[in-house]
Amino acid sequence: MKQQYPVIGLEIHVELKTDSKMFCQCSADYFGKKPNTHVCPVCLGMPGALPVPNRQAIEWAILIGKALGCTINKISKFDRKHYFYPDLPKGYQISQYDEPFCVNGAVAIKEKTFRIHRVHLEEDTGKLIHGENKTLVDFNRSSVPLVEIVTEPDFHNSDDVRAFLEELQVIIRYLNVSDADMEKGSMRLEPNISLILNHDGSPDPELPKYKVEVKNINSFRYVKDAIEYELKRQAEILETGELPPQETRGYNETKGITYSQRSKEDAHDYRYFPEPDIPPIVFTEKQLEQIFESLPELPGEKIIRYKTQYKLRPQDAFIITRNRTTADYFEHVVHEFEKHRPVSNHEVEDIPQKVANYIINKKIPVDVSAEEFVRQALELMAPKQTDTKLLDEMIAKVVGANPKAVEDYNKGKQNSIMFLMGQVMKEMKGKADAQTVKNELIKILSK
Repeated sequence: MKQQYPVIGLEIHVELKTDSKMFCQCSADYFGKKPNTHVCPVCLGMPGALPVPNRQAIEWAILIGKALGCTINKISKFDRKHYFYPDLPKGYQISQYDEPFCVNGAVAIKEKTFRIHRVHLEEDTGKLIHGENKTLVDFNRSSVPLVEIVTEPDFHNSDDVRAFLEELQVIIRYLNVSDADMEKGSMRLEPNISLILNHDGSPDPELPKYKVEVKNINSFRYVKDAIEYELKRQAEILETGELPPQETRGYNETKGITYSQRSKEDAHDYRYFPEPDIPPIVFTEKQLEQIFESLPELPGEKIIRYKTQYKLRPQDAFIITRNRTTADYFEHVVHEFEKHRPVSNHEVEDIPQKVANYIINKKIPVDVSAEEFVRQALELMAPKQTDTKLLDEMIAKVVGANPKAVEDYNKGKQNSIMFLMGQVMKEMKGKADAQTVKNELIKILSK
């Protein structure tokens, strides 16, 4: 049976949080600053101004590529990418074309692998500010270091796209090279979308002869919505026998639609050539190894370790590792517990899972010290003192009010005991030890 087959690739732009810009000494901390106050002849494209590459930005771009499983090229260069737009002061952008820093990576998510085509470094553009009757240009953002991550067209639904982008944001934040804050524009999402209308089920179909790029989306939800809208729009065009035009479109989140911006350029339209003012960059093996030394344990690796070392439930390991600070705090608390071992060995084995539960369910605030967390956790773990006389009364009340559950239990339906336990705990207002309640219930029901 023939069906629709989406073909989606991604371009993700990530602004690096270096102190200075990519090719000059201007401050890269431009967000919220007065327009055109963080500029100089270099980032304004003045004649005769020469660019000097930011070493930190280059090392961080390589670090991102390494974290995404890429091969790091020992020889790389910058290129000029020519196009005319008001926010591009030089009339070209210093980017990378045929010799980027990183190529051929892969990221595994939910038992699927998505290939990374390349990771390269370029300079950001200025920003257009649209008014009622005029458009102004703020060049504070011009030449801020920008890493572009380009995937292969391995995505076939919007859910996988969102899962990949969420994981990518976590990885970038683990590396501590960018805030990856989409509201501030430091992580911008651009899906390239096309559709095979009558797919015959072949595993590697021929790619469509067009693609539509939706530019500068700033939320995971919006990128998912934009893809869903585009697939519907393109299907309607394909069903008429026409081919959707290859173009760049924007996304209107208020209306939930995409809109045409301009026809999409091919690589030759940009007239790439090597940047003459910056020589090729050559790395030794030792230099690359020194860069790799700052690579932290990544979230995927932490999940595997937490499941094996700490015996955490997979979903809890996933939640704890979404934030590096939270993961580090979790490990610090577990280590602190070694100084406060409970009496029972069984309880010692359960400690990491209990700590994870308290963090995830916000039973204990994570802004307290590890020592204070342990103190509060030990209080929560301490067996509750149960008023046995009151418990007997509540059990009798619950048993009398739920004859069907009692009958089911006596017929061998063990789940009924959990229902009855819940009712008793409710009557006791939580002031009873759960195991004590269960033992007493079983004792009474067995008579």
